[in-house]
Amino acid sequence: MREMTEKKKCDIDLYSESIESNEDAPTLVLLHGFLSSSFSFRKLTPFFQGDYNLLAIDYPPFGKSEKSSSYTYSYQNVSSSIIHFLEAKNLKKVILVGHSMGGQLCLQICKLRPDLVEKVVLLSGSSYLTPMKPSIRRATYLPFFPLLVRWYLGKSGIEKNLYNVVYDKQMIDDEMRNGYLEPFLQKGMFQALGRMARHFEGDLSADDLQAIKTECLLIWGEHDQVVPLSIGKRLQTDLPHAKLIILKEAGHLIPEEKPEEVYNYIHEFLRK
Repeated sequence: MREMTEKKKCDIDLYSESIESNEDAPTLVLLHGFLSSSFSFRKLTPFFQGDYNLLAIDYPPFGKSEKSSSYTYSYQNVSSSIIHFLEAKNLKKVILVGHSMGGQLCLQICKLRPDLVEKVVLLSGSSYLTPMKPSIRRATYLPFFPLLVRWYLGKSGIEKNLYNVVYDKQMIDDEMRNGYLEPFLQKGMFQALGRMARHFEGDLSADDLQAIKTECLLIWGEHDQVVPLSIGKRLQTDLPHAKLIILKEAGHLIPEEKPEEVYNYIHEFLRK
């Protein structure tokens, strides 16, 4: 078994990392969170090797995927790009696993192409965000707006940001610092984030969520300060076929904090 990295063209260049077991094994598509990349799954993926095919995608503009100055970074369009990417790989039925913002995209994909999705796992999946205010949308057209985004995201520093997403602060090491700092260093990132703010259309409504018939597993950290547990409980109510698991002594970054527990719950969910 070996890890393969590939880059394919749909409407934007997407970077992915795949670990293949065999063609008959279920395929898990991993979607990371905001300002992150497939790096965030590095502690979780080894548990799945041998039983599942894994495809971790850096969706735009994050990770090693393209930071286009003309792409529309709405959730619906990003989700459509992921769908096109999966179709280009001839995948007919997948299991979506999304962390934080990746969870929002999972639900968008379920709405757009329910036939493509067998099951969904949301790891502290963000939801219920409202569209960007018109004043902010207008501000994104100002030439200095990318600098403002850079200042806003950088003022707290990587250390404070990591403290905010994990429960056990002792787990923060140089590997984590460097891995989560990388997106801030990439050319075109802040211009793309400005376009993302301009294009953000808000999350799916309660009616949209209630129309999703896909079976969903929700896994949440008890002490999540970014997407609080109340969001998971609300999703459990709005999604018709959802089960909520709460992890003790865990924050927002549960693929890193509790990888074996997360794997065990997902594996049990998929075996049923």
